[in-house]
Amino acid sequence: MKRGVTFALGAAIAVQFLLLVGMYVQAQIPLWNGEPIRVKTIPVDPRSLFRGNYARLNYDFSRVEASELAGSKRLREGEVVYVSLKKSTTGLYVYSAASLKKPTEGVFLKGRIASGNRWRNEQAYRIKYGIEAYFAPKEKALQLERELRDSGIAELMVAPSGQVRLRNVVGHD
Repeated sequence: MKRGVTFALGAAIAVQFLLLVGMYVQAQIPLWNGEPIRVKTIPVDPRSLFRGNYARLNYDFSRVEASELAGSKRLREGEVVYVSLKKSTTGLYVYSAASLKKPTEGVFLKGRIASGNRWRNEQAYRIKYGIEAYFAPKEKALQLERELRDSGIAELMVAPSGQVRLRNVVGHD
């Protein structure tokens, strides 16, 4: 009996450990095999006493017109959305299209409809990708605050699945 309880406890610990390792690996996939792209970003809030030194970032493609996604159908919070990006003449990637279906080609980001669904009574949805905050040491956060007053460049790594990770934030070239 005691041996069975010990085995069950050991199995439970192993499963939890494997789940944590799996979550870590899944989060790292874009950094390992992703395509590097650069997009324009606007820092919203450079520091927080509760979350540490970070910049909260906003992107042009964080807001998508409702008519481009589902027309009159109202989407739920958390629903998956794919936003396609194209390379502009400046070398930065910009919004191209949005869809509820995964694109078969090109650079695209996998996001989710954010809470509050509609953007301030407009006919648009707010999309979150998991790249809305950039954490940095205090000195770098203060430097970013000075350099990025109007806008900056976010360096992203995009996996073929659309999963995206924020690699760096820099000033304009």
